[in-house]
Amino acid sequence: MAELGAHLTAASAGDDRPSVFEAVAQDSLMAALKPALRHLLKVLAESNPGRYGFLWHWFDEIYVLLDVLLQQHYLARCSASFSENFYSLKRIPIEGCRQQPLATAGLPKRQHWKSLLLLVLVPYLKGKLEKLVSTLREEDEYSIHPPSSSWKRFYRAFLAAYPFVNMTWEGWFLIQQLCYILGKAQHHSPMLRLAGVRLVRLTAEDILALEKKLGGASSHPTPSIKTRVQSAVRKALGTIAFSLSTGLSISVFFLQFLDWWYSSENQETIKSLTALPTPPPPVHLDPSSTLLPKLKTVCPLCHKTRVNATALSTSGFVFCYRCAYGYVKAHQRCPITGYATELQHLVKLYSPES
Repeated sequence: MAELGAHLTAASAGDDRPSVFEAVAQDSLMAALKPALRHLLKVLAESNPGRYGFLWHWFDEIYVLLDVLLQQHYLARCSASFSENFYSLKRIPIEGCRQQPLATAGLPKRQHWKSLLLLVLVPYLKGKLEKLVSTLREEDEYSIHPPSSSWKRFYRAFLAAYPFVNMTWEGWFLIQQLCYILGKAQHHSPMLRLAGVRLVRLTAEDILALEKKLGGASSHPTPSIKTRVQSAVRKALGTIAFSLSTGLSISVFFLQFLDWWYSSENQETIKSLTALPTPPPPVHLDPSSTLLPKLKTVCPLCHKTRVNATALSTSGFVFCYRCAYGYVKAHQRCPITGYATELQHLVKLYSPES
């Protein structure tokens, strides 16, 4: 049985197809990179909300912009995405290619732009959709919208249908991977099929061509001003993308360590190693916040007796649920301390009387 599994999952010596382990590993590399960078920016935003809070608020958009630069650089230079090049793979067109082109030749324009859109846009839209579903579930759980609104009926139907849509999406990828393992498909991912390309290993000629292109200089004797400007802009963008890719390549194992360190399986160990006494209340308050009420049962936002008391885990202050929900959703920070806060940091409090 073990020999059969090794035969199915490993490519033969003459086969240019990557094994399923290589294909899945390069997919998981980018999937593990984004949460690690998100955690890094979260730490920066919580340490200094005024200076780094915008990075946390616009993290998805900033990440997409950097991802576009990175993937465009590697697709143009190596005919592969960053993670595919990291595992010595390249993309080649499915049709119209009797002989494999070199990695430095690049992809045809149609496959190039389709690959870029599918590499960057699909994960971005999927992440936004998951955030929307999470927000709608929070609002539905605490009945933020009036019960008779047509909007509530619509998003309840959407929430009911989303698990089946997501299951179909993940099942599509699973079936494609199974077909790839059994040799019934050229692609391990439907995204490659939609882009019109397939993955192959880099050859010795590809590696030599990449090294020559990286160290080669331009042979134009007297370039025009327009050519010089275009070359300077291209080199600047290439330098930025190369710096990002080099930093990512060096720190990828460290980021994977962070992903393991903050995993759910390791939380009990972390708590035992980093158990510290409860810190004192914050000594600095947000200048725009109002004074705290003298009575502990009064909400600092509406200045009325608290209804459905809710605490913010980032600061410890207690508000009415509706007051805290509306403020955090609009400003992404604590109204008293200014600490970066999300809706998931709202903790409802239950008294013995209730």
